[in-house]
Amino acid sequence: MALVKMPAGGKVAESEKITINLGHVDLGQVDLLVAERFYSNRTDFIRTAIRNQLDRHADAVRKAVDVHRLELGLRHYGRTDLEAAQAAGQKLHIQVLGLAVIDADVSPDLARDTIASIRVLGALQASHAVKAALSGRIL
Repeated sequence: MALVKMPAGGKVAESEKITINLGHVDLGQVDLLVAERFYSNRTDFIRTAIRNQLDRHADAVRKAVDVHRLELGLRHYGRTDLEAAQAAGQKLHIQVLGLAVIDADVSPDLARDTIASIRVLGALQASHAVKAALSGRIL
């Protein structure tokens, strides 16, 4: 299975949109820093704050990745990868911190037959049918 591989004919999204709620005073302070040109916009401020916190906790993240045996980054699963696991009689326990992509050419039956469990801290890209087939196995 390839660690970094683009899906056939498609792009992997580089980011995931999230929504947060901030108190009025906090939001006002962010807007003030943007107005004073410390940051180009609210998003720039929020990304910088998140990166600073991730840097601050980098050792804890590394230890947790090791303890939980998570694969870090982009993990790609295609039909041929799952068919090879099926032929070898293997059941996959997918654990990813980042992005897990299950190709569109993977059928729900093949996913159900080869993926015993899936835990993604980040984002999972798969067809709705595959996600439905794995719904009881997504942790």
